[in-house]
Amino acid sequence: MPVFAGERLCSIDDCIAGVGTYSRHGYILASLAGYVLKKNEGEELPVISVVRETEAQLLPDVGAIVTCKVTSINPRFAKVHILYVGSTPLKDKFRGTIRKEDVRATEKDKVEIYKSFRPGDIVLAKVISLGDVQSNYLLTTAENELGVVVAHSEAGAQMVPISWCEMQCPRTHAKEFRKVARVQPEYLQA
Repeated sequence: MPVFAGERLCSIDDCIAGVGTYSRHGYILASLAGYVLKKNEGEELPVISVVRETEAQLLPDVGAIVTCKVTSINPRFAKVHILYVGSTPLKDKFRGTIRKEDVRATEKDKVEIYKSFRPGDIVLAKVISLGDVQSNYLLTTAENELGVVVAHSEAGAQMVPISWCEMQCPRTHAKEFRKVARVQPEYLQA
């Protein structure tokens, strides 16, 4: 939430003063105009800070639609780097995991990761649980609108979706399995 310099943020009993704040008469106040960030950093009280708009970092949140790039796969899950939250690019890299059981809504036991994603694929996914410094965000593609949106064939051409589970190379006409997203118009950018 935006605040002005000198604006009262909370009592010193509720938070610890962080960057961009100061305490006076039992309250924590903003020392600059910007946005409030509250973080629990292992202490019993959250640290409250104020950062300028350019420093405010957008974070993936539960329920957010994110665009990510597959970095590696194994039989149990795909590892990804989250690149965008909605249409906003992220300054920092966040890691995510799409588990085998979160790839699609039906026939979860028949999902094979290598038939759903390949390293380098660009995927639309939804955040289902938050990560922390040590772990990844858990993501799902178990909706028709979610899944692979951009994939390249072995010939290097951008593949074209031909069904909800296959894409085809326009050069070689080779077909490859993918969990294809049925992209909604609001996610298409010119």
